[in-house]
Amino acid sequence: MATPKPTAILLVSCPDQRGIVAALSTFITRHNGNIIALDQYVDVEEGVFFARMEWELDGFAFPLDRFAEQFDPVAQPRRIAWSLHRSDQRLRMAVMVSKQAHCLYDILARYESGEWPVDIALVLSNHEDHRGLVERHGIPFHCIPVTAAAKAEAEAKQIALLQSAGADFVVLARYMQILSPAFVQAFPMRILNIHHSFLPAFAGANPYRAAHDRGVKIIGATAHFVTEKLDEGPIVEQDVIRVSHRQGVDDLVRLGRDLEKIVLSRAIYWQLQHRLLVYKNRTVVFA
Repeated sequence: MATPKPTAILLVSCPDQRGIVAALSTFITRHNGNIIALDQYVDVEEGVFFARMEWELDGFAFPLDRFAEQFDPVAQPRRIAWSLHRSDQRLRMAVMVSKQAHCLYDILARYESGEWPVDIALVLSNHEDHRGLVERHGIPFHCIPVTAAAKAEAEAKQIALLQSAGADFVVLARYMQILSPAFVQAFPMRILNIHHSFLPAFAGANPYRAAHDRGVKIIGATAHFVTEKLDEGPIVEQDVIRVSHRQGVDDLVRLGRDLEKIVLSRAIYWQLQHRLLVYKNRTVVFA
């Protein structure tokens, strides 16, 4: 299979205004860039423009380390906030997990099969349960127990490990500890979480039992960025499936875990493809 040509990916947001698409496109084509994808969206209520533009780097007029100075005459007068990425630069993902391993297994399978252009920098847990699984894949595993009395100290060690490993973003693959504001602030909008759809109606240790006892007809999963407000960060992806009286608690758990794996994998893929823009407490997903 031929190796894809390297591309540049530009994510932008700015006040909506006439001519913004033309200005962006003209800038790229004027510098000999071949645009292969352009997705845009306007939040009419807020008056904000969002776009994702991708172009081939072969023949582009200048190296990307000069992009900021070249793009500033376009960006500055239009108040454009932007970020630039290369398709051939693999992101480094860190995974945090507790005892439930279904999302971790799925992540490792997609990583090992080459489905994702990503390097897993490390797996970090508060339990030793999955050390053998992770190390069999040649990935560093670190266990830092977390107790109420020593939570701040444990988190300081976790943050130091993640930063020293050069993690671009963190995935909470059913990591069952509440992150402190200090932890979240160390990786702003760079932590993805997954949880079932029963919150807040069925909180507690056994939400599937509580949901079954109420006779729920839909179960689902939500992937979102982590903020200081628990489970209230910008939503990246959601999905649901129907269930009926025929399914018992074990069936609901199995179906729910399958859905969590799928929803989390979509969110990770979009992060790897630079298809996510966060605005206020919402996301724009160029899927």
